[in-house]
Amino acid sequence: MSLTTELVDWTHEQKCRKAVASLEKNGFTAVYCGTGQEALDYIVAEAADAESVGFGGSMSVADLKVIERIREMGKELLIHGAPGLSLEERVAIMRRQLTCDLFLTGTNALTLSGWLVNIDATGNRVGSMFFGPRKVIVVAGRNKIVDGGVQEAIDRIKEWASPPNARRLNYKTPCGTTGFCSDCNSPDRICRITTVIDRKPRLTDLRVLVVNEEMGF
Repeated sequence: MSLTTELVDWTHEQKCRKAVASLEKNGFTAVYCGTGQEALDYIVAEAADAESVGFGGSMSVADLKVIERIREMGKELLIHGAPGLSLEERVAIMRRQLTCDLFLTGTNALTLSGWLVNIDATGNRVGSMFFGPRKVIVVAGRNKIVDGGVQEAIDRIKEWASPPNARRLNYKTPCGTTGFCSDCNSPDRICRITTVIDRKPRLTDLRVLVVNEEMGF
């Protein structure tokens, strides 16, 4: 590892740890993970007593190759984005995710003050984050951390998360073509529901893994 890389990683670590401290102050269970492997090991351990595991469609979670590991454990996987599903089948899985034993997702942005900021098109992902599942684990790579408040988080999402997501899902939105948000009114618009979780929800075991690696977008 070069000195430059070492110092950059150190700087990111300080921000990650500050975010963890803020999350804990806000009532969340928060864990600093130096690597994606540490995050994967944590999730696998927490999945041991779960019968059903829901996936919110997070690229951060996908980066960890979690699905393969949990499938090997013999768990029921609730993946609404699996290929070949009809709309009715996808919606049925989304509803089952609301009552699964363990729900895994990422976050679009995490403020240094310990707030989780997300934008959804349908709401199944964000809904499952704050009520329903017995346990929720949110994976946040260091690239999701913003120094400012909610507006900076929203700006980050619309600049760095929404365009690639729209393109990944083949939605016909301006940002999916140009790479820039135009605050569109397209029928395929994916920015429809904005949520801010600033404190741990009272009835949800919500845990946040802050990872000192670039994860998702």
